This record gives sequence, structure tokens and C-alpha cells, in this order.
Amino acid sequence: MKKAVQQIMLGTVTKNTAQAAEALRRIKAAGYDGLELNRFMIHPSSMMVRLLTRAAGMPVGNSGKLNWHGLIRDSGLTVISLHTDLGSLEREPEVLAEEAASFGTDKVVITGMYRFDYGSESEVKRLSGRLNQAGEKLKAAGLSLLYHNHNVELLTVRPGIRAYDVLINETDPELLDFEFDSYWFTDGGADAAAWMRRLGSRMKLWHVTDRGSRQSGPAMTPILKEDCVEPGTGNMDLDGLSKTAVSNGIEAVVLESHKNWIGNDPLKSMELSASWLNGRF
Repeated sequence: MKKAVQQIMLGTVTKNTAQAAEALRRIKAAGYDGLELNRFMIHPSSMMVRLLTRAAGMPVGNSGKLNWHGLIRDSGLTVISLHTDLGSLEREPEVLAEEAASFGTDKVVITGMYRFDYGSESEVKRLSGRLNQAGEKLKAAGLSLLYHNHNVELLTVRPGIRAYDVLINETDPELLDFEFDSYWFTDGGADAAAWMRRLGSRMKLWHVTDRGSRQSGPAMTPILKEDCVEPGTGNMDLDGLSKTAVSNGIEAVVLESHKNWIGNDPLKSMELSASWLNGRF
């Protein structure tokens, strides 16, 4: 079982080659095997992407100007998968396949669609068809396509049916697998374990972080604001979820925390998270 860190955590600590090399050294020393790369972080990104990631509290920094092939080679880490957007994959599947292969991974991941109507069953069915077509092109090149969820896939498209149901039912298991993010489904009020069991062997990668609060002391309200925290420090049943993930036969578990890092330091957060991950994988 491989353990990896999602590159989105590293924007603030990869401003130059020396800083990036030190970040990867600490990731390796903490017990991780690899990285999950984002295409918008290994190439110069648009102003829109930089603004969106900065607004989300996870800026990409200057990572797109660095030699990631060299950095990863020198670190001894491997690449678990390459994240991209569906439009790029549809426009240039050969380029995406070649780039993934150049990093030594056979997995390309599509994340949830931006400004997409997940409340429309017909739209989600159309999306499923596009994912099948993209997956078929990657399969021909010897790679596999995975879909990564957030919480928007929990929208109901008709009574008793959610967008994620449609994605599972309307996509071909030979052409699309899943990278399941249990934090986002828990955040959306869903039973993450039940969805993991539903995915079964189609769940190839597991995105993990915990859910809790750092707030302490008196507050104006007794209700705490929930956010992601390091695995083992929140209130999710990650031990139970990890057993389900292993039962599903996942190939890697990927740490992805969304800011709110301990000490406001993603590397300290990664190292604390490793203490939980190393004890279970």
C-alpha cells in the first residue's frame, strides 16, 4: 500500500527549487512513498487558476516554473497519479497520456467539474458519457481514468438518486474508476463508508483527511466551525474507513488537507498526519 501527498498542499513551500527539494525530502523522511501531481502546478498556470487557488487558501505559488521531473527523481518519491481537467484530456489525450507516462504513473484523475449542474440528471448522464469516452482513449494508451469527488456529487437529481449514483451507474467499469474523498462526503452529510462499499474495487485511490475543529476557549456560540484536521485528530471514523479502503483493494492512500494546517504549516501537518498513516498502511 503506497502513501502519498497531494501536491495542492505544497504551493506555499515550493516557491523555488531549493525549497521544493527540502519539502520533498521531508515528505520522504516522514514515510510517504510519493506525490499526486496537479497538471496546473507542474506547468505555468493561468491567472484564473492562481486566483481560485489563492481564494481557497491553497495558492500554487511558483511551482509551475520548477523542474518536477528532476525534483521527483532526486527525492526518491514516485508519482501516484496526475490530476487534470476533462477539457484538456478531451482536447489532447495523447499529450496527457505521454505526460503521465513520463512521470511513471498509469493513472489520470479528473476532479469535480467547475460550474457544472450536478443537480441535473441529464447533465450528469452527459458527463458520464464524456468520462467514458475519455477513459477509452486513455485505456488505449495503457492508462486508466479516475474521477475524484467533492461534496457536490451528493446533490439529488430525483427522489432517492444522487449525482454520484448516476456517475457510478452510467460509467463503464472498464473505462472509469474512482478516487474517493471521504472528507468531502462526510462534510456533505453522507455515510462515507457506505459509498466506499458501493464503489468496491472501482475505488483505486483514497483521499484522506480528518474533520474536526481547532477552536478552543469561550466563543459567542456553542457551535464550533468544522474544518479538516490531521488524520487521527478529528472525529471521523478513519480506522473503520481504512479497513473498508483496504478491503476494496485500493492501491494508494493520498493525504490532502485543505489549509487549516497545524501551525499554519503544511509540512508540519504532513508530518503529523504521517504518524496516523504509518500506523495503518
